Amino acid sequence: MDNKYPWSFCSLGGVTRVKIASGEDIAHLGELDQKLWTVLSCPVDGLHFDKKTLTLMDTDKDGKIRVYEVVAAAEWITSVLKDKDLLLKSSDTLPLSELNQGVEAGARLYNSAKQILANLGKADAEEITLADSSDSVAIFAGTKFNGDGIVTPDSTDDEAVKEAIAQAVALVGSKADRSGAAGVDADLITAFYDALAAYVAWAEARTADILPFGDETEAALAAVEAVKAKINDYFLRCKLIAFNADAAGAVDVDVAKIAAISAGDMTAEMGQIAEYPLARPNADGVLAFEGINPAWKGAFASLKALVLDKELKGKKGMSEDQWNAIVAKFDAYKAWAGAKAGAAVESLGLEKAKELLKADKKADVLALIEQDLALTDEANAIDEVDKLMHLYRYFFEFLNNYVILGAFYSPTELAVFQAGKLYIDQRCLDLCINVADMGKHADMAGQSGMYILYCNCVSKSTGKTALIAAVLTDGDVDSLRVGQNAVFYDRDGLDYDATVTKIVDNPVSIRQAFWSPYKKLARAISDRIAKNAAEKDAKATGDLTAKANSTNIPTTQAEADAAKAKAPAENKFDIAKFAGIFAAIGLALGFVLSALAALFSHWYTPLIAILVLIVVISGPSMFIAWLKLRKRNLGPVLNANGWAINSKIIVNIVFGATLTSLAKYPKVATKDDPYAPKKSPWPTIIIIFLLLCGAFAALYFTDNLKWMGIERKPKVEQVEAPAEAPAEAAEAEVVPEAE
Repeated sequence: MDNKYPWSFCSLGGVTRVKIASGEDIAHLGELDQKLWTVLSCPVDGLHFDKKTLTLMDTDKDGKIRVYEVVAAAEWITSVLKDKDLLLKSSDTLPLSELNQGVEAGARLYNSAKQILANLGKADAEEITLADSSDSVAIFAGTKFNGDGIVTPDSTDDEAVKEAIAQAVALVGSKADRSGAAGVDADLITAFYDALAAYVAWAEARTADILPFGDETEAALAAVEAVKAKINDYFLRCKLIAFNADAAGAVDVDVAKIAAISAGDMTAEMGQIAEYPLARPNADGVLAFEGINPAWKGAFASLKALVLDKELKGKKGMSEDQWNAIVAKFDAYKAWAGAKAGAAVESLGLEKAKELLKADKKADVLALIEQDLALTDEANAIDEVDKLMHLYRYFFEFLNNYVILGAFYSPTELAVFQAGKLYIDQRCLDLCINVADMGKHADMAGQSGMYILYCNCVSKSTGKTALIAAVLTDGDVDSLRVGQNAVFYDRDGLDYDATVTKIVDNPVSIRQAFWSPYKKLARAISDRIAKNAAEKDAKATGDLTAKANSTNIPTTQAEADAAKAKAPAENKFDIAKFAGIFAAIGLALGFVLSALAALFSHWYTPLIAILVLIVVISGPSMFIAWLKLRKRNLGPVLNANGWAINSKIIVNIVFGATLTSLAKYPKVATKDDPYAPKKSPWPTIIIIFLLLCGAFAALYFTDNLKWMGIERKPKVEQVEAPAEAPAEAAEAEVVPEAE
């Protein structure tokens, strides 16, 4: 006995596909042969679809939604609903009575939905909406515990615990609670108390021997560090002078440099002055406290007040050894400062940190967190209601873009991969797709058989950018080229400046293919004529210039006579030459007239000849276009965007015409347009004249002008030949001659 589910099928885009028309169809998706699915996987990002629904369906969080994940969602949602056909309505409101409480999941969802409504102040409501389940902040706003393992100051009534949580949030960071408030979890509260302990231990390790200048040690160290490099530089210059007295001029300040900047405002040159030595170096190697470089005088004064006046009291200068001894005094302090711990809570100060550490509310906070985690199942059940409502609202729409791609072929819907509309060259392109990887498109898009415009798009108002592939399915392509500007509107109505960056050339329509050979021929002839004209113009200009440059104007009678003698003799008329030319023209004209006579031997032969000519010229182009247009497949374009397409997504001629709309103008009068081109009667006259000539030629060569007295073959008069003489008479005449 065959227990297979009886699937229904339909034709979409010329391809047979499974029809999803009932809730039972959705419930049995797990029985559908995977070979019959249109899509095997699609990306979570880059689709114009509810992002949260896609995220909920992506159970393994790999950024793709695969068949088994769709089947799992279908089985779950249909198992908790009494009437599976409700999914086809894509409603955002679910009556609670439709939840199947006969199964554990359904009963849990019912209770959680009631809890949500109660939290929102709708305890008497008999239905729940997507907006209700999505507002997690409102749902958990009045709850102390919500199962997420995060507690806030409002989670307790103990003021000391409140303060501990608040200080932790302020100093070591926070996480968002389901209620929307900032709180801490076990890791954050542990980090907070660890930082308190480390900071207190570090701060209490500061002893008198570590602080050579007492409470001013930190400021003194800053003063030393500010001029340390410059003082070391000074003592090195002194050593060079002691090494070689001749080096004094090189290592001292150059007076010429000072002279170069002395003409202007020298306060504006303090940066350059700061590059000069701290003081004038000497062979003794003593830094006098007077005569300091003006650019460094302020920093040196701070050093003197905080350090030198205490260490070298009464001294007017210092040696390098004295300086090194002063610097060494800070080694212990720098080692202690470098080992600072608990910096995150340093702003509390030592006393407050010790107070919080002594109160030690860490265990109390961790107990609150455990109490919160005890409600995880209940809270997750509330989250499950949100999953239910998202699938209830969007799942059938998703299937219509996954199993059969019905939304793409619908005249009233847009597929999830359609990004917006591109307006270019008096047409609107509805099939625009966001490009995720241009490299993949370069390899695969050409296999689609479609005419594709790749465009870079930039929104001036928001700064957003987009790269799209716009498919052209109707109209001509004569005016389209790389670099052309257009306007793109996304699904939200935001406009972008678009620029064509690449074109994948393929046939667009049979009409375009019909005219293509003639347009190519006309373009080739036009280009050739323009090229020849340019070449002849350049040659003529060059010849004239060369002749002008080489011509000598005679200034004497002798030069004039000589120039006249050199002038080329005048060409004489050659009658034989022109007779030959006219004879050739006559022969050619006779051949043409003979061909026309044969062509117009019957009234229908010209029509057949024209038809044959059209078929010969346009037939191959139209046939190739017809073959390609029948096979246009969107699949390679979507595959390049990360989809796994399992079936052809045909864009045939009829459907393709709906994806590109052309501009249509009403017929308007031009008499009010001062710049409208003036109509000349001559084109009409010439066309009528040519038509009359053609009609006359057709009637003449088919001998149908007899009624006018015009015959193609005039009658030839019959002339009777003289009768032959009887044979006997001839013989009688011959005999006498013989005698």
